[in-house]
Amino acid sequence: MTDLVHDSGAMFGRHLRRIKHAPAIPIMTQTMSIVFLLFFGYVFGSALAMPGSDYRAFLVPGMLVATAANGIMTGMFTAAQDSHRGVMDRLRTLPISRAAVPFGQAVADLATTAAGLVPLMLVGLAMGWRIEGGVLEAVGAFGLLLLFRFASTWIGILLGLVSRSEEAAGQLGGATFMLPLLSNAYLPTEGLPGWLRTVAEWNPISAVATAVRDLCGNAPVPADAAWPVAHPVAGSIAWSLVLLALCVPLAVRRCTRGDR
Repeated sequence: MTDLVHDSGAMFGRHLRRIKHAPAIPIMTQTMSIVFLLFFGYVFGSALAMPGSDYRAFLVPGMLVATAANGIMTGMFTAAQDSHRGVMDRLRTLPISRAAVPFGQAVADLATTAAGLVPLMLVGLAMGWRIEGGVLEAVGAFGLLLLFRFASTWIGILLGLVSRSEEAAGQLGGATFMLPLLSNAYLPTEGLPGWLRTVAEWNPISAVATAVRDLCGNAPVPADAAWPVAHPVAGSIAWSLVLLALCVPLAVRRCTRGDR
C-alpha cells in the first residue's frame, strides 16, 4: 500500500506537469462548457418557461455535471495517447506499482477539475444562478460532482487503454458529448416520450444533475421519476460506486498486462 501511494504521487506529479506543458484538452473542455452555458442560458433561457424555477438556475447544475462527465473524454484520450506512444510499455518496465499509473492520472484529473469548475460556477453566478441551500448542502453537491468526475475518468482510462489509438479515442470522445443530451442536464425529462424518458432518467448524469439541483435548492426532485432521479443523492453515489467497482479493476488489469 505504501508503494502504491508513493508511486501514485509520482504519477500524479507527472500528469500535472503534462497538463502544464500541454493544456489544450483541459482548456478546451472548460471553454466549451462555458460557451454551452452561455448559449443554452441566453438562447433557450429566453424561450423556455419552467414552472417553479428559472431555466438558468436549472441549467447551471446540469452544465456542471456535464463537465464532470467529460472526464470520460479526457481520461480516454490521455490513456490512449500513452498507450499509442509506448509510454505504458516503458512504465511497465519500471519497478513501480502498476496500479499507480491509472490512479495518478485519475487523481491529477480530479485536482484540475476541482479548480476548473470554479470559472464555470462564476459564470453561472454572473448569469443569475444562486446556491439557495446551506453551506453543507453546497459542499455535498461539490463532493458529488468530484465523485462522479472520478468515476467518469476511470471509464475513460479503461476505454483509452482498450483502444490504444489516439484517433479512435478522439472519435469516441466526441461521441461522449451526446450523453448529457440523453439526460436532464439541459432540459427536464417530463415532456419526453415514455421510453426516452426512461433512458434519460437511468442515465447517471440525470441522477447527479438532480442531486446537485436539490442540494443547491435550484429545482425540486421529480416525484414520479425513475429511482435514481427520485432519490438523487443515493442514486448519484450508487452510480458512481458501481462505475468505479467495474472500471477500476479492469483498467488496472489492462494497464498491468497490456495486450495480453
